Amino acid sequence: MGANKLHWRVVLVRPRNPLNIGAAARAMANFGLRDLVVVKPYAPVWQETRSAVGAEGIVERARAADGLSEAIGDAALVVGTTAGSRRNLDRDLVPLDEFSSWLGSHRSRAANAPKRAALLFGSEKTGLSTEQMSYCHALVRIPTCADCPSMNLGQAVAVCCYELARAGALDSDLKNQARATAGRPPAKVHLSDPANLQPLERVLERAARVLDDVGYLKPKSRSATLVKLRRLLLGLGLTNHDVKILGGVLAQIEWKVRSP
Repeated sequence: MGANKLHWRVVLVRPRNPLNIGAAARAMANFGLRDLVVVKPYAPVWQETRSAVGAEGIVERARAADGLSEAIGDAALVVGTTAGSRRNLDRDLVPLDEFSSWLGSHRSRAANAPKRAALLFGSEKTGLSTEQMSYCHALVRIPTCADCPSMNLGQAVAVCCYELARAGALDSDLKNQARATAGRPPAKVHLSDPANLQPLERVLERAARVLDDVGYLKPKSRSATLVKLRRLLLGLGLTNHDVKILGGVLAQIEWKVRSP
C-alpha cells in the first residue's frame, strides 16, 4: 500500500454533538490527518466545538460547508461509512479490514490514480442518507456485533483513521504542501487525471435537463433515477478529458432538442 498514499479529507455530515466533532478531530490528529469539513453543522453545536484537546488546530481550520458537493470538492475518490442496518443499500459493503485491498484494486484501474480522497460519516441519529451514499465510490462497514451495529461518531472516525494509517494509505507530505500553497490559485488539473465531483455534477445536471426535455425522468421516480445515474457516473471512473467530451455531447443534444 505504500504506493497508494492519499490525502484524505474527513467529512462529517450534520453532526449533532460538539463532543463528537472534537473527538473526531482528536482522532485525526492522532493519525496525522488535518483536513476536516463539516456539512450543515447546527449553529449552536458548531460554536461549542472548540475543546478538542490536542487537536485545536484541526478544529480551528475545519470548514463548514452548505452541502455535500461543496464538502467533497476536489476529491476524486469518495468513501462512505455505514453500519448497513437501516436501509436497503442495493450495493455491496466493503468490510473495513478489506478496504486496503479494495483501495489497491481501485487505484490500479485508474489511468492516473487520484491524490485526494474524502471519507464521509453521517449524523449520529440517521447516518448517511441514500442520496448522500450515491456520491460514494464505495461504502465501508466497520465489523461490529449485530446486536449493536452502529458506533459512536468519534470512535468510528478513530477506527477508520487507524485503518488508513495501518494500511499505509495516508500521504503525510501533503500536509506541508497545503500550508505552503495556502492562498494560491488552485493548480491546473491535467486532462488525464480522474474527474472529481464538481465536473461530474455539472454533467449530471445537464443530463437531467436533457432527460427532462425528452420525457425520460418521471416526477415520482426522478430523484431515485438521478441517484442511480450519479452512481453510474462514479462507477465509470471518468477522467477530466472524458467528462469534457461527455459534457460537449450533452450540450449539443440539449441545443438540438431545444432549438425550434
